[in-house]
Amino acid sequence: MQQTHAGTPRHVETAGRRSFSFGSLFTYLCLILWSLTTIYPLLWIVNNSFKISRDVMNNSFAIALKPVMTNYTNAFDRISIGKSYMNSLIMSVSTVLLVLILGGLAAYIIARFKFRGRSAVYSILVATLLIPAFATVVPVYELLIKWKLVNTYWGLILPHTAGNLTFAILVIAAYMSTIPKDLEEAAFIDGCNRLTMFTRIFLPISRPVFASASIFVFLWSYNDLFSALIFVNKESVRPIVALLNEISSQYGTDFGLMAAAVSLTVIPVMIIYLFIQRFIEKGMTEGAIKG
Repeated sequence: MQQTHAGTPRHVETAGRRSFSFGSLFTYLCLILWSLTTIYPLLWIVNNSFKISRDVMNNSFAIALKPVMTNYTNAFDRISIGKSYMNSLIMSVSTVLLVLILGGLAAYIIARFKFRGRSAVYSILVATLLIPAFATVVPVYELLIKWKLVNTYWGLILPHTAGNLTFAILVIAAYMSTIPKDLEEAAFIDGCNRLTMFTRIFLPISRPVFASASIFVFLWSYNDLFSALIFVNKESVRPIVALLNEISSQYGTDFGLMAAAVSLTVIPVMIIYLFIQRFIEKGMTEGAIKG
């Protein structure tokens, strides 16, 4: 029997490599098959967006050999998708900024301060995740009416901020609790106060978890059709998800236009996600470990 330089039988080492290769092949095959369930519908939508409605109805699975741009021009001219796009970006980006500012400060206090009732506050935050959003619609709507914020940008920004704040606090606090105590002590020696320490030390170190929280908050705010239909149903402040809902009712027979509108809604978000996915993975994995 041949031996390796470390004394391990060569056929055992070769068998180990072969089993690892077969296992990796099986894993990648499963991942490819699973990804096709998401990638293929997206490609199908994009392909149909370059067809007229009649061709989509007759053969929606055929490749658009002669693509037309009529659906995209109609999306901007006929249904004013650009205005709804801007409304969604204004409300979603504002929600993300508010959640990151308020959630970051709250997470910093929970993660690095020792005070009476800290465990109770943490437990309450976790418990609020169990409350469904539907249960808060009536009181939130009454508050917005009282403050005259219905059918305004703030009428959707404030509910989304309140709804996503707990998630951001818990995720960011879990990450900040892993930052070594030595950095905090060194900052105190250098004369940093708490606010300076947060902005110059904890904030730069926590960029991965802030990126993770921002993309999740953005997507949840961007895709929230239920709140958009209730709080901002006016055309001037209508977000893009509400516009898609109206396309399906007013222009239900124009499937090419609907495919173009869905493509314009989904693809930019996917592009943004691809650029920052490495921050998301790092933030979620490191923030899940304490100590």
